[in-house]
Amino acid sequence: MKASITTVIRNVAAAAAIAAAGTGFAHAATAAEQPSVVIVHGAFADGSDWAKVIPLLQAKGVKVTAVQNSLTSLADDVAATRRAIDNQPGKVVLVGHSWGGTVITEAGAGDKVASLVYVAAFAPDAGQATSDLGKDLPPAPGITKLTVDKFGFASLSPAVLKENFAQDVPADHAAVMAATQGPIAVKAFGEKTTVAAWKNHPSWYIVSKNDRMIQPDLERRFAKALGAKTTELPTSHVPQQSRPADVAKVILDAVAASK
Repeated sequence: MKASITTVIRNVAAAAAIAAAGTGFAHAATAAEQPSVVIVHGAFADGSDWAKVIPLLQAKGVKVTAVQNSLTSLADDVAATRRAIDNQPGKVVLVGHSWGGTVITEAGAGDKVASLVYVAAFAPDAGQATSDLGKDLPPAPGITKLTVDKFGFASLSPAVLKENFAQDVPADHAAVMAATQGPIAVKAFGEKTTVAAWKNHPSWYIVSKNDRMIQPDLERRFAKALGAKTTELPTSHVPQQSRPADVAKVILDAVAASK
């Protein structure tokens, strides 16, 4: 039995190698026509946070991958994002929301990334930690209401999430968001980036004008520093939930410009 299993594994590996070689040119052609989109969710969320935007991108023929961050550290989330980037057939438009902006700033410096899209997101410079940002501004209301467990992971209570994270989302949907949220290790906010991908890639930025998790003025500051093509939406911290078509339009603009 062991010999037969080994043989099967070898045959599968050989077939995979042949298939990869045979489809390499097709992958290259597809990549040349249109980049893939890799989406990096933020804290207090998971990949399903983008369930309303992803179908709108797919309807336009865009290949989409939503990274599932562990939220255990900056290094872990960067590693997961880099794996997703490397698994794409060609160029990538890298999208980050909230904490995901810090992740794409670190993970997106490679040549495979064509452009960056920040959605109500942090955009630190090299050597900065997320916790360093916006200290000169009054704190956003929601960030002062985190619940931290005995393991050092922060989350949002259902009431806080509805009032400060997703105040423009229907209550029943906000309740699902609270149940599916990913707690984040508090220490991650203090971990510093080593690069700033936005210095070498064109960027787009969506400012959420009614954000209660990141100060809107801080988001505008990021957009200006990035020299980003900027869109302002009258939304909460999660425009991908309340205005998915508008968010998809910005991402598609980045895809079209990155061909």
